[in-house]
Amino acid sequence: MNRNYVVLVDSTSDLKLETRRKYDIDYVAMNYVVDDKEYPASLDWVSHSSSDYYNMMRDGKIIKTTQVPGPVYEEKFEQIAAEGKDVVYISCSSALSGSINTAMAVADKIMEAHPEMKICCVDSLISSLGQGLMAIKASQLRAQGKTVEETAKYIEDNRLKVHQCGTVGNLEFLRRAGRVTASSAFFGNMFGIKPILISDTKGQNLAVKKVRGARQAKIEIASDVAANVIDPDSQVLYISHADCLEDAEQLRDEILKNVKFRECYINTIAPIVGASVGPGTIIAFYVGTEVTEGIEG
Repeated sequence: MNRNYVVLVDSTSDLKLETRRKYDIDYVAMNYVVDDKEYPASLDWVSHSSSDYYNMMRDGKIIKTTQVPGPVYEEKFEQIAAEGKDVVYISCSSALSGSINTAMAVADKIMEAHPEMKICCVDSLISSLGQGLMAIKASQLRAQGKTVEETAKYIEDNRLKVHQCGTVGNLEFLRRAGRVTASSAFFGNMFGIKPILISDTKGQNLAVKKVRGARQAKIEIASDVAANVIDPDSQVLYISHADCLEDAEQLRDEILKNVKFRECYINTIAPIVGASVGPGTIIAFYVGTEVTEGIEG
């Protein structure tokens, strides 16, 4: 008899409570630090509201983030072991966070103590709602009776078919996160330059194009979706945004002009991803042809 299992993600998955409840998805929290005070990176905005959080960034506050602490994994895995269940953990991209390495080390320890338990850790090679949609798929596979190993293998085999394409509101936040140089951020902002960012084959964020202006950026993102999507009428378009719902809705409308999805899911980017990309960011996620672009080395 197959054991039941928990679909687990972390603070970078950007799934709201309603969705997590609907698909029975759990998560472990990373942390963020403001003025030397540490807060749990809740997907439900427990410590700060999303608007307060992004306004702090607009006001110049430096927000730092942490990985999921080892004891958090240990407590969660032990709790699940006590329930007699297994785990498929779908982590943030290993190129963006070292959390999966901690998770795997803790998983080995827990499985040694509980030989009957299986903990499958999968590197999503993405974050935000790209990671979130993988968790939803894992939940659907569980409902179909797939084992924990079958579900983990499916997610791993198909993770590069999950596309990310988006842009940021202000290059300054990428500069603070070490993603662009100070001069690139300064001149880019001066001339209204918007990078078009994808998640590459290694799970890194890669700027594949630069355009001028927010309107053109939305057009380019919509073009990326149209060029790479597979069977859109049978899938959900996922859009995440950093305190800019109107821009997210405009992006949705631009995409739907030429590509008809079954439905669209929009949610706010939670604290961890938000700390790197900053307010004004919009990102589309969807399933398409396998991603082949990557940074050498």
